[in-house]
Amino acid sequence: MANHKSALKEHRQSRVRRDRNRDHRARVRTALKKCRQAIDAGDLDTARGLLDPTLSLVDRTAKLGAMHDNAAARTKSRLTRAVNRLAASAG
Repeated sequence: MANHKSALKEHRQSRVRRDRNRDHRARVRTALKKCRQAIDAGDLDTARGLLDPTLSLVDRTAKLGAMHDNAAARTKSRLTRAVNRLAASAG
């Protein structure tokens, strides 16, 4: 454990950041799971409805630094392609 005043403060700050990042990542995982469940169920309307808010959440999470930019881009690309494949197969 840290002893210097500045090191103690940095430790407090890192705990707050860790908790905040954990919350952001959890929200993204939940949104992705809901969208993927709609895709797996073949529910195109629900998947399309969830796509934009999910992509926005992924962008925000990457902007805040809780997710790497490339990981966010890859996630958005795969999710969009999955919804587009579902739309192509449905109609």
